[in-house]
Amino acid sequence: MFKKLSEKKVLAALDTVTHPKSGTSVVTAGAITDVSVKDGDVFVTLQIDQGTAGIMEGVRKKCDEAVGKLPGVTSVRTVMTAHSGAATAAPKQAGQNQAPQVKGKQAAPKKGFGHGHKPPPKPQAITGIKRIIAVASGKGGVGKSTTSINLAAAFVKQSWKVGVFDCDIFGPSVQRMLGEGAKPEFTKDDMIRPVTRHGMKAMSMGYLVPEGRATVWRGPMVIGAVQQLLNGVAWTEDGDLDVLIVDLPPGTGDAQLTLVQTVPLTGVVIVSTPQDIALIDARKAYDMFKKTETPILGMIENMSTFICPSCGEHTDIFGHGGAKETAAEKDIPFLGEIPLHLDIRTNADQGTPIVLAQPDSEHAKRYLDIAKGLVDSL
Repeated sequence: MFKKLSEKKVLAALDTVTHPKSGTSVVTAGAITDVSVKDGDVFVTLQIDQGTAGIMEGVRKKCDEAVGKLPGVTSVRTVMTAHSGAATAAPKQAGQNQAPQVKGKQAAPKKGFGHGHKPPPKPQAITGIKRIIAVASGKGGVGKSTTSINLAAAFVKQSWKVGVFDCDIFGPSVQRMLGEGAKPEFTKDDMIRPVTRHGMKAMSMGYLVPEGRATVWRGPMVIGAVQQLLNGVAWTEDGDLDVLIVDLPPGTGDAQLTLVQTVPLTGVVIVSTPQDIALIDARKAYDMFKKTETPILGMIENMSTFICPSCGEHTDIFGHGGAKETAAEKDIPFLGEIPLHLDIRTNADQGTPIVLAQPDSEHAKRYLDIAKGLVDSL
């Protein structure tokens, strides 16, 4: 019998790995920013400086090896997240925003991405993935993740090979909506093997971090995690994917920008409820994707009307038609309406999208019609 695996034991094992820059352990050097233990699965975050990925790859492997020797460990994954020195520099004091003077002349403005003088890095396609469709909302609580998994299921019903990537690092939900119990494994090439659920491949931070544990990361760490979960996953180990659905977090921040700069998106679908406050943020999402020259495939109105499960009466709790009007205003396709119905929510909570749980229901047909429209447009 061995004692229960704990974060303390994992840190003790990591304390034996030397950081090449400081000469101390990676723990003492402050490079280990997160450790989580779920049953026998261990997830470690190793923070590195930008440009040192080649050197630190060996350190990452040593972290895996050290933790892997602990009794009770069934799998271990150390993920490197890039750290930018500029991002942590002390803020300038008032009056310090001018360019530095050199020999009486003003120095040239600093160049590079983020300073307006150099374009962002060119997105790189993921071999074997034919299309990447992001599902965005701009605002939380509008049912974007439920829409994502049901669209993915609808593509499966179209005989497409489908992957789902939960890009929400802080509030992942795809792992629950597709049914828990499974966990990622690792290939011989040290790639993460995605979980297969309902005929689709899925990856989410929710598979790696215990439920209920907060992921307290700064922007550069989020960027590194998104890039690794996109490019470090064996999406096509047993064949090409026809489409990868990316469930984006709310807002227009690091995760969204990282996605559009990392991979060439086929397009984005914007989800909103019909109420004005949600549409304001949906317009912001539209604006961000227009600025990044990302094709916008259209807009979906979710929770379009409430259908009483007892009498079937329709009630427009959040209003009705707002998303359709906004799509017309922005001259983008309106893809369809999804009602607010108890069965959609309960099936998602129970781990089976309604498209698969009740394929003949009116609600499932709405998702299927949207997916068919997207297939035709693509």
